[in-house]
Parts: sequence; structure tokens; C-alpha cells
Amino acid sequence: MDRLWQRVRSTFIDVIEWTDDDPLADGRGADTLVWRFDRHGGAIRMGAQLIVREGQWAVFVNEGRIADGFGPGRHRLSTRNLPLLTSLLCLPYGFESPFKAEVVFVATRLFTDQRWGTRHPLIVRDPELGPVRLRGFGTYTLRVNDPGWLVREITGSQARLGLDAITEQLRNLIVSRLADLLGKAEHPITSLAGHYDELARELQLRLAEEVQEYGLEMPTLLIENLTLPPEVEAALDRRSSRVLGGEPLPGRGEGKPPLPPPLPVPALAPSAQEQA
Repeated sequence: MDRLWQRVRSTFIDVIEWTDDDPLADGRGADTLVWRFDRHGGAIRMGAQLIVREGQWAVFVNEGRIADGFGPGRHRLSTRNLPLLTSLLCLPYGFESPFKAEVVFVATRLFTDQRWGTRHPLIVRDPELGPVRLRGFGTYTLRVNDPGWLVREITGSQARLGLDAITEQLRNLIVSRLADLLGKAEHPITSLAGHYDELARELQLRLAEEVQEYGLEMPTLLIENLTLPPEVEAALDRRSSRVLGGEPLPGRGEGKPPLPPPLPVPALAPSAQEQA
């Protein structure tokens, strides 16, 4: 009987926590946005300890419905601090028996050094050079600012949601809005390098609402470089060399027809005094 009771007790969960080295993360815990606590079929003991570390948020989910959420700290579970879950499960106040519910952890820390870049060149029209192909790349930071929305709308029933599940979509958003921004920019292509910060701020503002639809925010976004095709860069280098060497540029003296020689000045007729 004692052995049977110990076996039954072993199915009750006393501690609920998430660490980055969890085996479900397959060594990618540091890049995990959402992690679902695996109960292995067991039930959560009322009075169990829920440990939420700094940079984490935990929420109880019942049949896909978001219930009670917890910030960093050590929490002893009871019907008092689980009012929504208690209501969803129709538990009486002061209920002490084990219960079954899902616990989902969300990483709320700042994810730094996220990379973006153009997969294909962007066609931009320059007033002087005409249509030009541009490639660009940079970095951004990412943070969850609405954990409940992320769990409800994006995670679904997945056991783990990693950064790799959304970074491709974010890259596409960044590149698409950058192409639109460059198409309306009034800066010549050759002077874009002096406006990277200005363009990045405008790009960040344009992305804010769309990124929020994922329950996320981008605190920073940087444009590190916008590059021209090699042949265009070579042509610009040759042009700069000619200017430094004092050679006239086409359309500024070179290729123009020579000016006609000055007309001869007619000789003045001798005055009457000179004839005398």
C-alpha cells in the first residue's frame, strides 16, 4: 500500500520551473521565446511552488484559454492566487486536491544582436543615377511586451516557440518597409550613408504596429550598410578620381563644341583732322 501511495504521489507535481538547459529546447534554450511545462501526464499539486525567474513570465492555460499570470518570484499555488483558473475549473474556494492545467513560460528578456538583410536587391530610383539595385543589412533587438497575446495568437499548442519561428517573417517585414521608405526618400543614393540613423528611426516607427501584432516590440533597429552593385561603385570611384585629378566631367566642359573665335573689330575711319 505504501509503495502504491508513493507511486501515486510521484505523479503529483510539486515544483514548476523553466531553465534554459531544458532538454525540450534541444540546446537552444537561450533562443526560446515560449516554453510549455511538460507535466508528463501528472497533476499539479495545490500548494506546489511555481518558480518564475527574472526575464520570465508564466501563465496557466485551460483548454486554450489564458488564465492567471505570474511575474518573477516564488509563488505557492492556491485558489487565492489562481482566481481565473479556479473559475474555469469550477473549483471550490480552498480546494486542496491536485488539478490538471497547462503552464506556459514566456521569455520577456531582451534578445540582442538579431540580424536582418536583403535576400534580393531592392530597386531604387535615383534622380542622378536612375534605377539602382541596393542591398542592405543591419541588426535589431527584440522583446516580448504582451506575453498573453503571444501565447494565445502565435504559440498555439506548440511545446516550444523559438526565435527562428518568427525571425524570417520579421526580416521580410523589415526589408519590405525599407524598400518602401527608400522609394520615397529624397536623399540621393550617394548620400544615404549620412542618413542611416534617420532612416532607421523612420523604419522602426513604421514597423512598430505590425510587430505589436505578434506581442513583440523592437526597442532598437540599426542600418549598418546599404551597398550598391560593384559596377556602380566602380563607376562612382572613377568619377571621384577624375574630379580629384581636375578633369572635367561629362556635361561640364567635356564633349561640348568649342566656342567660335571672336569677331574682328572694324578699324575706325580717320577723322577730318587726321586727313588734313
